[in-house]
Amino acid sequence: AISILTPAHDVARFVGATVDSVLAQDFSEWELVVVDDGSRDNTAEVVAQRRDPRIRLLRQANAGVSAARTRAMADARGDAILFLDADDWLAPDALSRLAAALAAAPEAVGAHGGFAFVAEDARPGDRALRTKPVAGPSGDLLERLLVENLFANGGHLLLRRDALRQAGPFLPHLRYGEDWEYWIRLSLLGPWTAVADTAPVLFVRQRAGSAFHRMARDPAAFAPAMLAIWGNPALEARLGPARFTAIRRRAEAENDWVVGRELIRHGQRAAGLEKLRASLAQAPTPKRAVLLAAAHAMPLLPRALHGPFVAYPG
Repeated sequence: AISILTPAHDVARFVGATVDSVLAQDFSEWELVVVDDGSRDNTAEVVAQRRDPRIRLLRQANAGVSAARTRAMADARGDAILFLDADDWLAPDALSRLAAALAAAPEAVGAHGGFAFVAEDARPGDRALRTKPVAGPSGDLLERLLVENLFANGGHLLLRRDALRQAGPFLPHLRYGEDWEYWIRLSLLGPWTAVADTAPVLFVRQRAGSAFHRMARDPAAFAPAMLAIWGNPALEARLGPARFTAIRRRAEAENDWVVGRELIRHGQRAAGLEKLRASLAQAPTPKRAVLLAAAHAMPLLPRALHGPFVAYPG
């Protein structure tokens, strides 16, 4: 059986579609545990309207997404876990495809599938903004995950319950990058496996109020997660001092690139270009050099050619 764990805070607009996507699964052996994390709107009421004995609603005072996920983990009964955000939705065959991939790889800590980004007001069936077929190959993803978070969120990951027991709870003090830190802890325990096909299993809303939209342009937002990741003694023991230092430098450069890109997308072009230049100096690649040149030339280019630096609406 699969436990789908959904922290929910002030998402009454979206959570109905999320729960409905679980009810529509072609895989029936699931439970859905929704933790209403101190919502001030009618999030809990929207969930309660979906009457199915496999759905359980828990309520707690607002404690943050990490605490809500950990609360749901303690209540889960399944052999595998999927963390579904309360504003996203699953493809109808998401659970069956992920379960098949995980069953075929008994050594894997988790299975991952493709995902697609959709507009904030999108509904199932609407056209995706962009699609990422899979986050990476099967196998050891530790070093790739250390450099950047390959996963949109936990909604396209099916995780083995035994691996979660070994990894422990989410860190409650992390408000940004808490999932990235957790995927790295899981990756220290074993490899991942990917679904066989490229169709998305998850549809992710790009919301103006999301943590990424609010925090990814602030270098300080990355600091607590980076401290938790690189302060894990198991990491240096696994990599060795030289490799540990080299990969950390690449991760810091990747963070600078993300901050720079997001600053530009939020209209802070000068500060963004400075971060992009710092990132390229620390970890140069031909692709990033071309993108940096394009970022400098943006005022001369039509919006259609702004690529990853295109401004957010409004």
